[in-house]
Formats: sequence, C-alpha cells, structure tokens
Amino acid sequence: MKRIDWNALDEGARAAVLQRPVQAVSDALRAGVQAIFDDVATRGDAALREFTAKFDGVTLDDFEVGEDEFARAREQVPANVQAAIAEAASRIEAFHRAGIARPYEVETAPGLLCRRVQRPIPRVGLYVPAGSAPLPSTALMLCIPARLAGCRDVTLCTPPRKDGSADPAVLLAARQAPGVRVFKLGGAQAIAAMAQGTARVPRCDKLFGPGNAWVDEAKRQAAQRPGGIAIDMPAGPSEVLVIADRGANAAFVAADLLSQAEHGPDSQVLLLTDSAALLEAVALEVDAQLARLPRADIARRALEASRLVLVRDIEQAIAISDAYAPEHLILAVREPRAWLERIGNAGSIFLGDWTPEALGDYCSGGNHVLPTGGAARAWSGLSVASFQKAITVQEATDAGIRATGPCAAVLAHAEGLQAHARAVELRLERAA
Repeated sequence: MKRIDWNALDEGARAAVLQRPVQAVSDALRAGVQAIFDDVATRGDAALREFTAKFDGVTLDDFEVGEDEFARAREQVPANVQAAIAEAASRIEAFHRAGIARPYEVETAPGLLCRRVQRPIPRVGLYVPAGSAPLPSTALMLCIPARLAGCRDVTLCTPPRKDGSADPAVLLAARQAPGVRVFKLGGAQAIAAMAQGTARVPRCDKLFGPGNAWVDEAKRQAAQRPGGIAIDMPAGPSEVLVIADRGANAAFVAADLLSQAEHGPDSQVLLLTDSAALLEAVALEVDAQLARLPRADIARRALEASRLVLVRDIEQAIAISDAYAPEHLILAVREPRAWLERIGNAGSIFLGDWTPEALGDYCSGGNHVLPTGGAARAWSGLSVASFQKAITVQEATDAGIRATGPCAAVLAHAEGLQAHARAVELRLERAA
C-alpha cells in the first residue's frame, strides 16, 4: 500500500488520494443490459432460461425454489452455520424492530389534525449475489427488514450453482422471513425479471441489494425506464476508512483493511493516522497477513488503489473522512465516542479497537447494505423504513377551517391560484 503524508500535498494531490477506483460503465455494458431488458420484456421466461444457460451454465425448467429444495438445504448446511444464521437473525431483527418509525398525530390548530402513517411497499424484489462467494448474510439483511415492514410480496433472486440448485445457506437465511419466494436467477436478467415481471416472476415495486457492474447498471436502467420502479440506493465497490491513533493495535487495523480488500479487486481501503510508527507497523502487518489469505490475489489488486495516510491529528482525519464519506468508518482511537458527534458522513461507524467492521457484516444487528462511492453524504443504509412509505393525513372540522382557512386563502391568492383560494373560501362561507 502506498504511504502518503497528507500535509505535504497540494489540493490537487489530496483530491487524487481520495479518488475512488474508476468504475466506468462502458457503452457495451450499457447496451448489453438494455438488450437483456428488451429480451425479457418480449420473451419473458424463455429469455430468462437462455440467459441463465449462457451466464450461469445451467438450464432450468423452473426458476423458483420449491419446498423440497428448502428441505434439502436444511440437511446440507452444517449445524453450527444454521445456529449462526439464527443468532445473527435475532440480533438483526432486534435492532431493526427498535428503529421502526412510529405514526404520529399533531393538532396544528384547533379542529385541524395532521397525521403521518407508515405503509409497507407491497411488492419488493431482493437480489443476493453469489459471485466468488455466496452471501447468506445479505439475505438476512434484506429479508428481515422487509418482513418487519409488512411487505405483502417478497421476491428474492440469487444465481444458481452449476448443479442447478441455489446456495443452501442463502435459502436458510431467506427462510428467516417466512413467505419469501426465491428464484434461481442472477445478474441483469434477474433485475429485468423483477422490474418488469414475467409469467413466473412477479413484478416488484422496489429493488434492493448489491451486485456487480451488470446488476448495478440494471438497477439504474430499471429506475429510468417508463413506469420504472424504485431502487434502494447507489451501489458500488465496498470500501472502508480506518482512523487510528498511536494506541491502536496494528494487527487489528491491518485485518480490518484486508477484510474489505478481499471483497473484490475494485474495493478500496484507507488508513488515516497521526502516528508514523503505527502507519509503518500496519504496512508490515498487511504484508504478513496478506500472505496467509486464500483470497490474497483479490485483496492484493484492491490494495493497489488503497492508501496509508499520515495526518496532523485526529481532528484533521475526521475532516478528511467526512469529505470522503466512506461506506464503513472505523474509529480505532482512544475515547472514540468523543469524536462521534463530529462525524457527518458515513454509511456505518465502528467505535473502538474491539469493533471490527466484520461484526456489522454479519451479526451486530446493523444493516450491511450501505451507500458507497461517496453517497453517504446524502443516503442512509437499509432499514425497515426503506421498505415502507410514509403518508400524511389531514382532517379538519368546521372549527379547523375557520382557524386555518384565511391563511390558506391569502397564500393561494398571492400565488395567483384562484381555484385553490375558492376551495377554501366556499367552506369558510358555509362554516360562518
């Protein structure tokens, strides 16, 4: 990893340090996704079968996972993994249940009530990638808040394995939310199916979940097409920024950096520290730990776009982090809570030496579907609210229209909207 002294750089060089790896969408990829959408719209399930054979190397007569496959999954997953899935699910549910938005009602004037109520998004589509590793944890992060939100129809797509089955651990994780329908579909064709619907795959109102560049582009196109649906958030490669002081454990910090680097070659990891000694110790630890990783080649490629940065002090590190707006932020500093209020932009924050980001990936209870690429400046990670919509309700009596109608009429006339004013004035005349 490249070592950098932040205070020896000019503004242009500093911007370059915080530049994320280029994730350009090529014209070919964009056109390829559009072709998949068009083919699925025209030929439905027949197109899905052909794309599954082409991209996943398996021919399926039926994409949906049946009860017999769910039963086999329980036999195939080791008992300790099943127990870990159940344990993680309980924490995820506890945290997300506590954060459910509550309806409220306010009398804003005598005789005028304003309410805000929550309603579930009826039909949601969840995508759980497989890629180089299955992700049952992502199934938990998506299915549990969808269930708590009360979504009526939940569809989950995940790529099939070469034998035509879905990953059994992903199936067990999906079953933590009873009623979820699972389809063995991957890539852009899965997104196209959930966005448009086919004879067998339900059309959804909103899509959730991470994926590769094809999935990301497919979600973007789904939201832009006529009658398009909503998507959860901007997606991109995983990233972590660690702020560490001289008291941090270099081995812990190196392990945190590598845990994100192994996600993929386009991941990015950054260390900001005010200790030159810690910076060098972390560099040595990264090299030592990297040599022992099964996914070392992937992590090594990610480290090419990663940086070890020496800063003046922790206050400067916080300012740099806020400008970067990381997906994951680890505060490996003494008294980390003292710095928490200073942080404005981050997808998820991990406080102190004993809180690895990996806890959040699996079983702390927080959601690991988070904004990347700087989107944390304006976007939040998934919660139950992501699967709901809020509706405002107003109710006035004759006393309420007398109390507030004149205000509305004056503003309507000021805007030149006479019909608006008349709708109020007619009621004022009757109420009088």
